[in-house]
Amino acid sequence: MRVMNYCFQFQRTTTIAFSRQHMESQKHLHTLSKVTVVNDQTLLQKKISTINKAGPSKLQVIADFDATLTKYCINGFRGQTSHGLLKQGNLEFDVKRQKLYDYYHPLEFSPSIPIDEKTKLMEEWWGKTHALLVEGGLTYDAIKISVADALIDFRDGVVQLFEFLEERNIPVLIFSAGLADIIEEVLRQKLHRSFKNVEVVSNRMSFDEDGRLVSFKGKIIHSLNKNEHALDMAAPLHERLEDNDGPIGDIASVKERTNVLLLGDHLGDLGMSDGLNYETRISVGFLNDNIENNLDGYRKSFDIVYLNDAPMWGVLELASQLFSTKNDEVENHE
Repeated sequence: MRVMNYCFQFQRTTTIAFSRQHMESQKHLHTLSKVTVVNDQTLLQKKISTINKAGPSKLQVIADFDATLTKYCINGFRGQTSHGLLKQGNLEFDVKRQKLYDYYHPLEFSPSIPIDEKTKLMEEWWGKTHALLVEGGLTYDAIKISVADALIDFRDGVVQLFEFLEERNIPVLIFSAGLADIIEEVLRQKLHRSFKNVEVVSNRMSFDEDGRLVSFKGKIIHSLNKNEHALDMAAPLHERLEDNDGPIGDIASVKERTNVLLLGDHLGDLGMSDGLNYETRISVGFLNDNIENNLDGYRKSFDIVYLNDAPMWGVLELASQLFSTKNDEVENHE
């Protein structure tokens, strides 16, 4: 049985208004003034101008998945994560994975453990979890059922953002310490389409002819190495990029895109651009929970912060400002 976590009431009190003109034009531009925090407007405008002048061939988008592209709350309940939604179809192994979580998760955020030691612990945790998925006989059918039954959905505006970026050949790299196969199944079931410019950089499974998990490909990607270094670790990404006719032609060409639009929901997500010698980075943070205690840190760390589980319309508007063609621009809210 799925335990339902309620979202706090204050997360649903922010006014969200759409102008009649935008609704009729299907642009649905969100009035974001009440859920948007910008610490340094002058610096942000300077970054926008710099990326605009460099052009689309120098830009890439790096995005976290859970609670960034997906909603934090759905109908008043806490949405599930791509890793947390998985039901193995074997209760014994679901319980074993939960016990690993209960032991290692506090260590992940312990301030007293040195980073080198913590990295080894994370590798240990991920390795044991992956082994349980193999030993427990996880099937791809179980993944499909888990996603279909899950309380997970994308923020409003994600599809339009992906379409906008696809039309301009801007690669979107979704970095996740979870499981690529689950994330891609969520994309298929919830968006009902694919995007040639979107790649998931995560732990990828290998299944036999009967759809049963037999191994994992590449090296382990965990919470402390979820960044552009992972491009060199995820062997399956190399394989798929060789025949890709989209903007993600090969890893070298991706790394030549030295301007970054980064989307995340934790301060640690700012590290996703590690491994890339970027020239200009605009960071967008979604602060979904415990806003009063976390806002100051987010405001100082991210260029833009969206509060209260805001939709993706503001990022779409920002993306439009990174290109100079007037036809590409999303109309500014009044």
